[in-house]
Order: sequence, then structure tokens, then C-alpha cells
Amino acid sequence: MKLGVAGQLPKLDEPVPAFLPGDWRKIDAAACQRLRKAGFRGTSLFINKPLEATAADVQRVGQAFVDGELDIAQLNGWYEALCNSDVALRAQGVAGMQALVRIGALLRAPSVYVRPGGHNPKGHWYAHPENHSQATFDAIADSLKQVMKVAETEGVIVAIEGHVLSALDSPRRMRALIDAVGSPALKFNFDPVNFTGTVKDVHDTSRVLNELVDVLGKDIVVAHAKDCKLGDALVVHIEEVVLGTGTMNYPLFMRQFQQLAPDGYFIIEHLPDAQVLESRDFVVPLAKQLGIPLEQ
Repeated sequence: MKLGVAGQLPKLDEPVPAFLPGDWRKIDAAACQRLRKAGFRGTSLFINKPLEATAADVQRVGQAFVDGELDIAQLNGWYEALCNSDVALRAQGVAGMQALVRIGALLRAPSVYVRPGGHNPKGHWYAHPENHSQATFDAIADSLKQVMKVAETEGVIVAIEGHVLSALDSPRRMRALIDAVGSPALKFNFDPVNFTGTVKDVHDTSRVLNELVDVLGKDIVVAHAKDCKLGDALVVHIEEVVLGTGTMNYPLFMRQFQQLAPDGYFIIEHLPDAQVLESRDFVVPLAKQLGIPLEQ
């Protein structure tokens, strides 16, 4: 497997991948070299407005990665929710995702990340009762069928991620979505923390991991590496923490990913730079202990 990083979760106007400039257009070879020297083979590239990205900017940044000897581990970006109840806005989301796929083809990204979207106005990953409706599921499937036509033409792999707060709130629901879209270009983004949604799940992440692999293993192409723990509060609060300090069964997680996608990217995400380095220092020796080749 290859070690990658995605940094903190970006906001619409403030993408902040670890170690890189906030504006993707300002990434240069020196920034890429800093990440290589920090022990990462690649990083996620976040395009905040894919419909406005110019070919010249894409080519220049792509060359910076080449010159800095850093891979684009995964291409990501912002677009309107693919399940938006406003037909015009959903169409914008589809167009944005299609543009991101075309950029992914130009950059030869191993996968282009796609989120299902949601109905909470504060964010695509936040809770809303309508996120779990059949209408929302159907809208996502329809949107992705349109996106996959472009992905298949461009020869691009699209990796979709789920979450307990989204329409794709369980491995079975994700399986149903991939099957409904029916495209060989649509694969699964393996992020077990996103499916860790109950107290029992946090206490037994092995069960979460095994169910994901049993149901979706054949479609796993990339992994997002996070960890989790229960917060000390009188309501259920599941916190993301530095890798190795929570309850995620990392030996099992890493063995599973190595078996299913030995050439895939294992991407540390959602952490400030200093904690990214702490997480790297957990993953690297663990991979060696487990006998897993880890390309840095």
C-alpha cells in the first residue's frame, strides 16, 4: 500500500490539505517536496470550484506534482449535493462532479472521490431526516449514473464514500447504491470510522471492519485512515482522534486493505499537520510489524 495524506476537512472557500497552500492553484514543486520528505508518497488534491478550473492551472499544478516527485493520491472537490431536492442545483452538482472527473483524467489520479451529499444546509455530511429517504437514495443513484457516463469515457475510477449520517448509512445501503448505478467505474472509498455510528460500534470496530469487507470488499480501491473514540459526555459523541489513540482495530484494517488493494492509497485525513505526523509515526512502524509493504 501507499501512504498518503488529505489533511483537515476543507471548507468551501478554505481548502487546507496538510502542508499545502490553501489555494490549490498555488501548489508548487517545493510544497510537494516537503510532503515527500515528510514520508508521504502522495496527497489528496482538493479543487474547490471544479467548474471554474482552467486547463492551464490543472496542467501547471500537475507538473508541480511531477517535479516534486509526489503523487496525487486522490482527487477531491466541492460541488452541489448530488441529492439536492432543487433540480437545478442537483444538475449543477452533476456538472461539477463531471468536471472533477475530467480533471482527474488529465491528472491521471488513481481515483476521484465522490460524496453522496445531504439536505442539511450547514454541510453535506450533517444530519437531516430526509438524508435517509428512498427519494434521496434514488436521486443519488440517478446523479451518479450521469457522472459515470463521463467516468467510463475518460477511463476514471470514482470512489464513493458513505457515512451513518448520509443516505449511504450502512454497508448494505452502499452495496445497493453501487449495484443500482451498475458502472464498472464506481468503486468504494473504505472509511470505517464513517460507519462507526453507535456505542457498540466504537467498542467493537472489528465488527464494523468485517462487515464492510464482507459486503464491499471487491470494490475497495482506496482507504481513508482515521481513528475514533467516545467522548465523555451525557449524549453519544464519537470523536475523531490521532491514529492509534482510539478504538479502531488498525492491525485488522491495514491487513484487510493490503489484501484487497495492495497498490492502493492509505490516506491519513482530517488532522492538523502535527497530528498527521503523529499518525504517520503510528502507521509506519505498525506496517513494518505486520509485514505490510508501505510505500512512502
